[in-house]
Amino acid sequence: MKTAIKKGFLFALIVFVSSFSSNILAQTQAKSSAKTPAKTAEKKVEDKVIHLTKSDFLKKVFNYEASNEWKYIGDKPCVLDFYAGWCGPCRMISPYLDQLAEEYKGQIYIYKINVDQEKELASMFGASSIPLLVFIPMKEQPQANRGALPKEEIKKAIDIVLLGKK
Repeated sequence: MKTAIKKGFLFALIVFVSSFSSNILAQTQAKSSAKTPAKTAEKKVEDKVIHLTKSDFLKKVFNYEASNEWKYIGDKPCVLDFYAGWCGPCRMISPYLDQLAEEYKGQIYIYKINVDQEKELASMFGASSIPLLVFIPMKEQPQANRGALPKEEIKKAIDIVLLGKK
């Protein structure tokens, strides 16, 4: 008899706690969405790193199917980050690239290309060792750097190679 009462009490307690916590969660979500206008909830594309597929690459960087001669077709200089999800050094520099995309918003693009998903692009740039950062200025040839660079070195390369600052 006592066991049945204990089980009933436990069941009632679980029901109460779960309904209470889901109610709190719903209220919290409603408050946070009310405070955040729709415009600020999502960052603009140029404020963050952009993941590219081959199709995107052909439209935004270089259409190698239409021409063999290098010609960057973007409207701002860019950095290509050839990476893989399993790569420790790639994961290490990823937050730096996110920060730099925001810091340089409106001036450059930072694109990420997954070498496991985009093998053709990886092969085209010789991305056999990753991370591979390719700095693409507006009217010059791309310049590549293999390996994980510290944030300050990436920033320096952006300033010098892409933005022409001395």
